[in-house]
Amino acid sequence: MESTSPGTLHAREQLLKLAQEGHTVYMEDREPWRIGSLSEDYRQSAVLILFGALDKIPSEYEEHGEGPGRDLDVLLVQRSATLRSHPGQVAFPGGRLDPPDGEIGELMTVPGGEVSAPHVRGALREAHEETGLDPDGVEVLGTLHPVPLPISNHMVTPVIGWWKSQSEVDVMDHAESSLVFRVPVLDLINPAHRYYATVTRGHQTYKSPAFDVRVNETSETVTVWGFTGIVIDRILEWLGWSVEWDRDDKRPAPL
Repeated sequence: MESTSPGTLHAREQLLKLAQEGHTVYMEDREPWRIGSLSEDYRQSAVLILFGALDKIPSEYEEHGEGPGRDLDVLLVQRSATLRSHPGQVAFPGGRLDPPDGEIGELMTVPGGEVSAPHVRGALREAHEETGLDPDGVEVLGTLHPVPLPISNHMVTPVIGWWKSQSEVDVMDHAESSLVFRVPVLDLINPAHRYYATVTRGHQTYKSPAFDVRVNETSETVTVWGFTGIVIDRILEWLGWSVEWDRDDKRPAPL
């Protein structure tokens, strides 16, 4: 059900502004984090960053309960542990573009301006296939600057969505995903949940913002890190929703 509370309406306006300026929002980390570089035959893909009015499961973090994002959550999936690429990692719904999504260069107009139509279609299609959400209930606000993901040789375009008419979501294919869940934005803001996840390759250590979050109504927690952690970190920073956290806290990534 669409919420018209002042909090959610204000948050939508902030997200719309982010979408309008999305082509300038780069996801560079404060230190190098990408392992490798894209090859010439990289693939185009898109992810759906879907914000909606808070589900029935609230955040346990009360300190900023009256601040931005208090009425919102974001949709995430955990990839199956048997996948060859990024097994077991938490991600936004999304994946590679398919021919039916259209030709690169085709544009469509959304509230945030003109965006790549194939990337929007691909993000919505993949989200539907992975979670069962109804794409008709998603208002696409805009896109962010494409982000290279060398480890799987993809150029990823984040699509910002607003869940204007919510639908039930769940795992559609257990070969692809092990969990589909909604995380309160306040759980992502909570500094007690935040640290840097590190990966060491040879003599180089890479780091990315990480979040330990609770899954649904259970006590189970998962770690959001890597590409997804960086994107969430940058969005929170850009929106001014982030609060100070311990940037000296570094832990090995859950590979």
